[in-house]
Amino acid sequence: MRGLLHAFWREVDAPALFADFGFAPRAALMSELRQRLVQRVLPGTPATRDLAALFPLLFEPQDLDWLGRMDAALLARLAALLAPAAPAAALAAEQAAPTAHWRIAMAEALTVLVSEIRAGGFAPAMRQRMSADLLDGDPFRQLAQVGDRFGDAVLAGDADAALAQAPYLRALLDRCRAAAASIHDHLAEAGVSVDLVFRMDQLRARCDRVELLMDALLAPDPAPELLRLTRSLVQDAAERRGVRSLMARHYSLLARKVAERSAETGEGYITRTRAEYRRMLARAAGGGTVLAGTTFLKFAIGGLGLSAFWGGWWAGVNYAASFVLIHLLHFTVATKQPAMTAPAMAARLGEVQKAAATAGEGDDERAADGFVDEIANLIRSQTAGILGNLALVAPVVLAVQAASRAALGEPLVGGATAEHILHDLTALGPTPLFAAFTGVLLFSASLVAGWVENWFVFYRLDSAIAWHPRIVQRLGAARAQRWAAWARANVSGLAANVSLGLMLGLVPAIASFFGLPIQVRHVTLSTGQLAAALGAEGIGLLLDASFWWCALGIVLTGLLNVGVSFALAFKVALRSRGIRVGERLRLNAALRRRLWRRPWSFLWPPKDPAPPGG
Repeated sequence: MRGLLHAFWREVDAPALFADFGFAPRAALMSELRQRLVQRVLPGTPATRDLAALFPLLFEPQDLDWLGRMDAALLARLAALLAPAAPAAALAAEQAAPTAHWRIAMAEALTVLVSEIRAGGFAPAMRQRMSADLLDGDPFRQLAQVGDRFGDAVLAGDADAALAQAPYLRALLDRCRAAAASIHDHLAEAGVSVDLVFRMDQLRARCDRVELLMDALLAPDPAPELLRLTRSLVQDAAERRGVRSLMARHYSLLARKVAERSAETGEGYITRTRAEYRRMLARAAGGGTVLAGTTFLKFAIGGLGLSAFWGGWWAGVNYAASFVLIHLLHFTVATKQPAMTAPAMAARLGEVQKAAATAGEGDDERAADGFVDEIANLIRSQTAGILGNLALVAPVVLAVQAASRAALGEPLVGGATAEHILHDLTALGPTPLFAAFTGVLLFSASLVAGWVENWFVFYRLDSAIAWHPRIVQRLGAARAQRWAAWARANVSGLAANVSLGLMLGLVPAIASFFGLPIQVRHVTLSTGQLAAALGAEGIGLLLDASFWWCALGIVLTGLLNVGVSFALAFKVALRSRGIRVGERLRLNAALRRRLWRRPWSFLWPPKDPAPPGG
């Protein structure tokens, strides 16, 4: 057995295990994902000299348990078993030799790892986002030089020289890790990508592997350090079997940046004073007026008799154009607010939790009350948005129907369409389910908006617009600068509105292709449709129970549009920030106190503070 193990160790490529195992061959997340999927589907083969390929066949994740329970006596017996079969004197000499086979393999692997760390540190996407202070002294270049000197000392058997280089090498590894960590501080201005997050993770992991190898090479008794290294490799093997963990870890930072960008936008939808509340009502009223026109265009497109796809496409274009017009006119659509304001609320909750963690006695209750203030501000803002939308969309639609009846003798939307509307919007049908699904689409549009803005920032397109020679030649330098600033300020809103409009139109059409009878229910558009039905049937419709069932359906639609989109966005924002709401009872108690003492504060803002000196 000892002879077999010795022959195995001589023939395999051991440096590949220490230098390559656990790391992706290319610094790209998708290539690593493909490799993991292949490993899960296809069996591995032992017919190879690559110890990195053999290692997952030798160990399973559950082996971490018995490896952790190995004591010193068992470890000594195992070391004797794995030692080469030779006379006792020769065996003792080889074990004591500083250039034993395992030392040579580790020294070679250390050189490879240091080279990979240096290459990662010099990658433009990484280096441009690292702190200039931490790059002072060029730690990545020095790391390669000191790593070569340390490896040469190990191979030469000069223990004193290796010990002399070790502190410098460890200090440089810490500096390189800190430089990679500093990228997080620059992502708000420079953007983030999953490949960049993956590179950061790989660089830090290689630094950790170098330190494990150094511990084994420098230890007077290397057996415990070799066991620790083995357990680390088994842990890496277990992690490389998982696909979900890979995606969760490397998309978490991107999710956080998307949520933070949505939070910045969402702050503009939260009103805190009466003046802001009145402005929100006015903006929402403007949005309702535009959506009244959207309602009639929807009926016109439906009357063309187009195929499912093209009918959905032009309906989506109608919605998208209307939402973009509302955005450009600085109006608002109430159902867009929850998905944007939820990340802002999550950010505020994080601030409250931090304040509570460092606050003195009684300050934690004030911190909870401050969060409840934000909840009240949010509910008021959302209420103002919905009321403003509905207060204008229904009267405008009714006025157009009446004007058409007076001028043309019949309303734009006729009786047959009105019957169809009353059948579709009733609360007795699948309206609540469709409204909840629409909330999912509203949430998805906020993700698209955050992702597009991050992509815009990552590729610095505002700078490209401002300084591109052809653009400057056509627009002039001053106008190019204004266009760049406008694009940076509006890219998120345009992406949200266009994506939401196209999803509202196309998703039902695509779902119908797969036999799924899914439709969308948007509270403002549904209100406009019901108003059109009322204008077609006349005031007598108010005496029909079907009208009031549709009115109840609209109430449910508004609640589900808002509730589902806010809940999903809030959950993603909390997870992306790593926040666990462990103090839920304290926050709920503060919310109940506010409802009991000042219930009107959730519907009407407090008086504006008096101006200084007034």
